[in-house]
Amino acid sequence: MENKSHALAAGAFVVALLALLTALAVWLTRDTTEQRMFEISSAEGVTGLQPQAAVRYKGVLVGRVTDIALDPLQRGNVLLRIAVNEAAPITRTTYASLGFQGVTGLAFVQLDDKDEGSPALVAEGDAAPRIPMRASMVSRLSEQGGNLLTQLEQASIRMNGLLANDNQKQLMGAISNLSDAAANISALTKRADQVLGADGNPVAMNLPHMVAQADATLKSIQITTERLGASADAVRNSATEFQRTSKRMSDPGGTLDKIGQSTDALATTSRQIQIQLLPRLQRTVEDTGRTARQVGRAVESLNDNPQSVLFGRTTGLPGPGESGFVAPAPATAP
Repeated sequence: MENKSHALAAGAFVVALLALLTALAVWLTRDTTEQRMFEISSAEGVTGLQPQAAVRYKGVLVGRVTDIALDPLQRGNVLLRIAVNEAAPITRTTYASLGFQGVTGLAFVQLDDKDEGSPALVAEGDAAPRIPMRASMVSRLSEQGGNLLTQLEQASIRMNGLLANDNQKQLMGAISNLSDAAANISALTKRADQVLGADGNPVAMNLPHMVAQADATLKSIQITTERLGASADAVRNSATEFQRTSKRMSDPGGTLDKIGQSTDALATTSRQIQIQLLPRLQRTVEDTGRTARQVGRAVESLNDNPQSVLFGRTTGLPGPGESGFVAPAPATAP
């Protein structure tokens, strides 16, 4: 009986100790932070994701996965329930994706947000707010794996066709041509070194002299250009002055207008002279002619009979055929 009582006491002590250790472990591992519940509906598989898996916001641990089940609202989707710390900035533009830890294959939920200025995501009614799920990099690679393999196969076929015997011969010919071209370039380079080399080489060009000549030529061209520019400016100024002079001459009241007015006045004066002065001058000339003729006759009469100045004009003897004409007596012979 005594041995049985000791065994019962020892058993009771072990059970009590285990209960205390369990309570201590629960107390030490309890989470006193306030958490919010969110749901994630994923159309992709969540292989590698287990309950109590980590939930990270931009790499920072902010919560845990509480439950994994099928979505009753969207057929074929997987519904994830996560508990996230109250301090996590979950907004309306926050999205989730699956991340994988190294080579272990264990998955976790990665939260990210590109627009951090969006309003906070809050529950509407009794249902927990839902965060959209985006395909992870691994899922996108898996989807594109078939296309990548097809493209790789096509590339290998083309590579095999490129490395066929005929193409290899053409490729070797092209390489040979490239080698010949490189040799020609090398020879050309040596020739250029000889031409552009030291002054002691008889075929070398005097580059400093050529540069000096080119510099002098450029300076001469620059001076000529400046002179041409000055000449062009002078021509432009002369043309401008000529235009101004032409404008002054052709404007109303200008030189051409005054010349026209003078020409009109001169024509008017000529017409007046022709109408009034010329007849008068003609009559004056006729009167002068008559006066001159009379003066001439008077002078002739004065020369023929000077005594008429003293005794007046005498009547001359009648001539033959006139009344009172008497023939002179004939002369007697001695």
